[in-house]
Amino acid sequence: MTQIVSQKRTRRFVVGASAALELRWAGASDIGQKRAINEDSLVALPGLIAVADGLGGHSAGDVASSAAAHRLAAVAKARAKSDWVQDPAEIVRAFAEASDEILLGSAGTASGSGTTVSGFAVVARGGRAMLFVFNIGDSRVYRWRGGELTQLTVDHSYVQELVDAGQLPAELAELHPDANIITRALGFGEVPPHDSWFVEPATGDRYLVCTDGLTREVSTGRIAELLAAGDEPQPTAAALIAAANEAGGRDNITVAVVDVLAAPGPAAD
Repeated sequence: MTQIVSQKRTRRFVVGASAALELRWAGASDIGQKRAINEDSLVALPGLIAVADGLGGHSAGDVASSAAAHRLAAVAKARAKSDWVQDPAEIVRAFAEASDEILLGSAGTASGSGTTVSGFAVVARGGRAMLFVFNIGDSRVYRWRGGELTQLTVDHSYVQELVDAGQLPAELAELHPDANIITRALGFGEVPPHDSWFVEPATGDRYLVCTDGLTREVSTGRIAELLAAGDEPQPTAAALIAAANEAGGRDNITVAVVDVLAAPGPAAD
């Protein structure tokens, strides 16, 4: 398990002449109740929040998720002199570098190793600060806004393909016996295509970035309740992990909670 978390967890981001974007964040990771090793990794730095869920068993998944975390953290830290405002192209380049590193490091293993990676970065777009949301695999990014929880990312998984094809109701996806089969990951050869979106934050938004150790144990409704409770990001992250462990904790659990304290302007779809 790798956790790269800044000591200061509130920051204002200024882009051009627009009003500042101000965020407060916290993250946490837990081994869960059933696993011997925590193969998740977490990055929670100014301007970049991400989780990675390692695949491959034993320590291989830990090494894979750690590679992704360290590559993304290096990208984030390199932008410290630019007010921590990130460059999407550098993030995408980090995916390729991490994938190459994982592939090289798992050359002697029978099945190889890999990792999911999901999160978002603060970027400049249209003269203002926005969020660059990215995803490879089945870790997720959610937004809590105006009393509604929205999943911003789309899982790269076998069951999601069944849902998209109309062969499986979405509410049964987490219960499907093949729910652990993902269709994209860093590390197993060519760099897979990533999904990405530009999202305009609004004051009062709350974002959740998490591995599937949370979403397979805790219902969307319960996640929404915990996000809506109004606690600070750190106790909210702890409450989410506790809920997953109380429900069985069958996998590692990693979460980051980010509050938008101020945003440049009104939200856009």
